[in-house]
Parts: sequence; structure tokens; C-alpha cells
Amino acid sequence: MSAVGPNPSRVRCPSCHAEITTNVKHEATTKTHIMALLLCLFLCWPCVCVPYCMDSCQNANHYCPNCNAFIGAYSS
Repeated sequence: MSAVGPNPSRVRCPSCHAEITTNVKHEATTKTHIMALLLCLFLCWPCVCVPYCMDSCQNANHYCPNCNAFIGAYSS
């Protein structure tokens, strides 16, 4: 299996063996929550939602569009 990045990747699905372009779903991680907490602690509470809106602060989880199998994750 090849490495996946932050954008949809062209790979062969290990589950259904089809040649696919992955679907990417960005999900919050512990790093995202810590960044939001730091913003809150430094009295930037209006900006607390920013880490949840930025894809670069979240994991990019890759899934097969055919069988919905998990392909891999990219974290920056």
C-alpha cells in the first residue's frame, strides 16, 4: 500500500482490490483539542473554533469509495 497524503490519493484498495481515488474525511484529534484549549487559555476564546475549521489541524482519514474500507491516515 502506498503512503497517503492530505489530499485524495490514487491507490489500490486492500479490501476490494479496485484501483480507486480515496475519499478523505478530516477528523479532529487530540492535537486539535489542545490547540483550541491553548487559544482559550490565552484569552483568544473567539478563535477557539479555528482549529476545528482548518484541515491542517486535523487528521486526513482515507476511505475506499467502493467498499468504505479504511485505507490510511495522514497527520501533519
